Amino acid sequence: MKSKKNLFVLVFMLMFTAIVLAACGEAAKPTAAKPEEAAKSAAPAAAPAPAAAAPEAKKAEKMYIPVISKGFQHQFWQAVKIGAEKAAKELDVTITFEGPETEAQVDKQIEMLTAALGKKPSAIAFAALDSKAAVPLLEKAKAAKIPVVGFDSGVDSDIPVTTAATNNIAAAALAADKMAGLINNEGEVAVVVHDQTSRTGIDRRDGFVNQIKNKYPNIKIVDIQYGGGDQLKSTDLTKAIIQAHPNIKGIFGSNEGSAIGVLNGVTELKKDKIIVVGYDSGKQQIDAIRSGKMAGAITQNPIGIGYESVKAAVKAVKGEKVEKNIDTGFFWYDKTNVDSPDIKAVLYD
Repeated sequence: MKSKKNLFVLVFMLMFTAIVLAACGEAAKPTAAKPEEAAKSAAPAAAPAPAAAAPEAKKAEKMYIPVISKGFQHQFWQAVKIGAEKAAKELDVTITFEGPETEAQVDKQIEMLTAALGKKPSAIAFAALDSKAAVPLLEKAKAAKIPVVGFDSGVDSDIPVTTAATNNIAAAALAADKMAGLINNEGEVAVVVHDQTSRTGIDRRDGFVNQIKNKYPNIKIVDIQYGGGDQLKSTDLTKAIIQAHPNIKGIFGSNEGSAIGVLNGVTELKKDKIIVVGYDSGKQQIDAIRSGKMAGAITQNPIGIGYESVKAAVKAVKGEKVEKNIDTGFFWYDKTNVDSPDIKAVLYD
């Protein structure tokens, strides 16, 4: 009886062990996964897809160059803008083009330069109204490793990597030569200059005055006045000069506004025999030269100035070599050549 009981216990233990082992084996089997779940578990975790760049971000990737001119009131600056925009398109960079309403607003131009620096541009193209006032800000640009390109009017500093401009001293000297020839190398002349602070004002004044003094001993410069490039002010100054010097033979106007002001002053006083020589072009000057009211003028290459400024700025950002001075050329025009193809290409009416 005892042996039967022991046998029963033994059989029971064997059956229990078999059940436990079977259960353990079943638990060890991997559970079947759905195909998509299996794929997820087999593949490494994928990096999140990069978000599409916002238009602003793409734009920010482009080189940004603010171009700050001396003004907008003359057609000259509109032509400079065309050249700058042409270069920007060809070189695939972003530019802005701005300037004060008049060339007398030095403080406003300084504000524009300050704002431009605050945008952390790739480079800056700058035509200084005051060749000294902007230097502290240009020093900040240099400290921030922002290349500065001067155009039209340089600054009294070696900070600009280059300056794209007319050789104003040589151009004004040519104007003096033309004036001398027109008054038979003798008599009284005067000069109406757009300012005495910008490099262009200083160089055009000195180029004309020094050429007359050095080459034409029988010509006397009786007055030099500054009209801020404003036609009305230059007109009033011209009339005052004529009234003070009734024997005057010729007057040189150093930019578009100055030249038109001189012409208007001469016309209003009916002193048509006074020779008027100008600088720059523009519709009023071109019409006056065609009609013979203005003897002639120096024209620059403003589209070339704008183009070369942006081109040089891009080179500077890339670390490429640029010449310290980029001479964009100048030309004398009068009624004999005003409609020639070479001259028409650099007029900005």
